[in-house]
Amino acid sequence: MNDVDDMKGLEKVTMHPFVDQRGMTLPEILAAVVVIMVALVALASAIPLSAYGIQEGSQLTTATFLANQRLEQVKLATWTATPDVNRIGKSASSTAAPQDDAGVTTYPDESAVAAPYTQFTRTVRVTDCGIGAGCGGVVHNGLRQVTVSVSYTPLTGQGQAAAGSTKSAIVSLVVAQR
Repeated sequence: MNDVDDMKGLEKVTMHPFVDQRGMTLPEILAAVVVIMVALVALASAIPLSAYGIQEGSQLTTATFLANQRLEQVKLATWTATPDVNRIGKSASSTAAPQDDAGVTTYPDESAVAAPYTQFTRTVRVTDCGIGAGCGGVVHNGLRQVTVSVSYTPLTGQGQAAAGSTKSAIVSLVVAQR
């Protein structure tokens, strides 16, 4: 026998190892289909939860963006000692919008932020750090703590949350008189 005959015998063994197999039976196929269907149903039940997570992340990111946007506007406002200019104002209470020295509201509450963010509400509160306990224990007439709160109605895994339930992104900053 030569090497060529050895190779032909090897081909028969290695090239067609499943020649005598008859395939899968119907019960085996049905069992495989059942296993696949159970996996697909489990995967489908996770879709609403993952959609909720994506929506919640989007809403919180947008709320934080809107709060930071207003905070930047407050930081750019004029508040100087000489000349005496106060365009930031201060809030008379934790529920009142800030007003300047002339009684004009500087940053009114927004029950609906401008389009396309109409599902968000935004409030600004300015605390005078020179009164009472100050701001975080720091008492100084030349400091004001600005707190911006942006609220929205969150979604749940089943859709819109119950009326009256809200979530908020709150950003705070201390500004100094220039």
